[in-house]
This record gives sequence, C-alpha cells and structure tokens, in this order.
Amino acid sequence: MTSITFRHYQPGDQDGIIDLWNVCLPWDPITRLRFRNLVLLDPNFDSQGLRIAEQENRIIGVLYAVRRRLPMIGTELEPDHGWIPFFYTDPAVRRQGVTSRLLQGGEKFLRQHGRTKVIFSSYAPNYIVPGIDGERYPEGLAWLKDSGFGRNYTAVAMDRSLVDFHIPPEVMELKRKREQEGYTFKVAQDSDLVELIAFATDVFNPDWGRAIREGLLQHLRSDQILIARDQGKLVGFCLHNAYEGVAERFGPFGVDPSMQGKGLGKILLYDCLALMRAQGLHGAWFLWTGEHNAAGHLYQKTGFHITRRFDIMSKPLQ
Repeated sequence: MTSITFRHYQPGDQDGIIDLWNVCLPWDPITRLRFRNLVLLDPNFDSQGLRIAEQENRIIGVLYAVRRRLPMIGTELEPDHGWIPFFYTDPAVRRQGVTSRLLQGGEKFLRQHGRTKVIFSSYAPNYIVPGIDGERYPEGLAWLKDSGFGRNYTAVAMDRSLVDFHIPPEVMELKRKREQEGYTFKVAQDSDLVELIAFATDVFNPDWGRAIREGLLQHLRSDQILIARDQGKLVGFCLHNAYEGVAERFGPFGVDPSMQGKGLGKILLYDCLALMRAQGLHGAWFLWTGEHNAAGHLYQKTGFHITRRFDIMSKPLQ
C-alpha cells in the first residue's frame, strides 16, 4: 500500500477537503462558500489544527481541532477546552488507523495550547452539527467511544411544516389576557437592539448575543425579531434568520426564567411561526434543544417533531 502522509492544512487543500466531506458525510453536505465562512474565515481558525491525511497527492482523511483565540465575551477564552467539530476518512482506508493518527495530531495541537479537555462537537460559533448523529453515522459514534470519548448529553433537532400553520384560538386568548396585564409583544425596533443583545448574552448564552449581532450585520432584519416586555422591561424574544442567512432556521428564542409559567414563550413562538408563514416560508427548523426540557416540550406541543439526535461527547487530554 502506498504510504500515507499526515500533515496540517495548506492553502489549496480546500477542494479536496470539501469533495471528500461530501462523500463521507452525506447527511451534512457542505458548499465551498459555507466551508470558507465557517472554517477558514473563523477567527479561531489555526491551520495547524486542521489535520490532513494524504495518499498519492489525494486527501483521504480530515480532522479539525480548534481552540478559542477570540473570546466569545469579555476576555473568556475557555483555556481548558478544545473542540473537534468534524472528522472523516475515505471509506477505502477505514479501519487502518488513519482517523486515529489524525486524532493524535489534533490532540497534540490542543495540548500544545494548554487544553485539558476536548469536546465533540459543540463548538461555538461555527459548529456544523451539535454532536455525533449515531443513527446516521454509527461508525463515527463507535470510533469516538473507542477513542475514549464519553457522552455528556444528547441534543435534538426539530422541524415543523408551516403549510398548515395557524394560531389556535386559545393562544390568541392567552395573548389578549397577558396584554391586559401589561405585557406587550411587538416586532423589534432599532431602539430595542442594544438591550436585546445584552439580554440574550447575560441571561442565556454569549453565543446567542453574538448570533443576533452578527445576523443583523448580514441577513437578519429587525422585523424578523419579536420582543416581549412586562411594563416596559424586556422579558423575552424570538426570531428567525439569525444563522447563515437561512430564513427557515428558527432561533434563538428565550424567556426570562423568572417569567416562566405565564405562557410568554408559547405566545412568542406562535407569533414568530405566524410571522415566518406570512413571509411565504413553508417550514421552520433548528438544530439544538433538549428533548425533555421545558423548551423541548413546548416545541413538540406546537407541532415540531424530532428529526435528528446528536450526542455531545468529550474526553480528557492527558
């Protein structure tokens, strides 16, 4: 067998990386533009972490290891954590240790930068999928387990057709009741945006604030964001089109934990789906929530159904 060379990314590799990606990961195809935007132009990208296996001048395996170089918020670099957002090898060379050699190179890169834990694959901001889909990629899941990764938790992706969507009378009545109590539900204005981004960042997740800010600078419009207020205080939001300019991608979406139990999330969710349908969209989907938490239950009651499950996995770096 012709010898295999292991190295890091070099300019010009992207065509081979993408072509092999679309052979090996048929459930998650990627375009050259998305690969450029999500990987090569990521401020955390380091060519040393994008590991390549090559045989006869042809790329036969890829594994990407990344650590945070740009803080998500403040000065926080999560100095203990590294991520592997994706890996794959040509079917013709599987079970020959190629992926394990790629992992060794990725883990060495992360250890050199002081990382003590590696996670597959919940890397923000530019993850492709939240974790490993064991139903569609059973070999990948088995390899992660054999390589010392353990499951942290499982996330689910959900979809809902909007073709038959309408707001039920009971939700409309709930909204009227809350409005009589002083709550408001409105499309966002520019005057809401600074407060919204701070709320999403501080109450929920810095990645949500980042997604809203960057979305507004690119494709997201303020009239695709809904805001809930209680006597003027911002207590919830719901939007679509924040990620990669995909209008049918729903979220982020959140209600202040102190306000839960009042149905505000239900109102925002139905209003946002109605807004999406009014724009001519035929579906809504998102990649990541818990199946059994409050949000997961709300989505399913609203007509969403689970389309994929992803295991988020990690291992210590010795």
